[in-house]
Amino acid sequence: MSDQQESGTDELRVDIQRLLQLLPHRYPFLLVDRLEDIRHGVSATGIKNVTFNEPHFQGHFPGQPVMPGVLIIEAMAQTAIALVMNSPGIETEGKIALFTSIDKARFRRPVVPGDILEMKIELVKARGPLWKFHGAASVSGDLAAEADYAAMAVESEV
Repeated sequence: MSDQQESGTDELRVDIQRLLQLLPHRYPFLLVDRLEDIRHGVSATGIKNVTFNEPHFQGHFPGQPVMPGVLIIEAMAQTAIALVMNSPGIETEGKIALFTSIDKARFRRPVVPGDILEMKIELVKARGPLWKFHGAASVSGDLAAEADYAAMAVESEV
């Protein structure tokens, strides 16, 4: 499932099988392939391998495929929620997380098929079921997008 650091407190990596346990998203809306550099309740890096096979590239844009900015923000949010759902000591059993706000979203460069999107997420504030994050997504070290956003845990109806 996931590799443990020598300290045994944080994981180095969460694979796709564990992400499927942590997130309710499925194809075509699961936008994270793995988590790396996890510091429970603090930060993580999400990895998204961008491929031409993704359905949004059929229409965005024909002949010049670009990953929609809103999906980059969603990928950062999924990374953040996976971090929280995977962190011990944070009550998430039987809950899902919903966006409550997105602020200061900026898009710096296009993300295209073949890119590896690296999303560095930091949990800025947690108060009960409400969490605030800062995310920065890059490709090969070049900033592609960044945003501040919040999510709230709510009871799952499933």
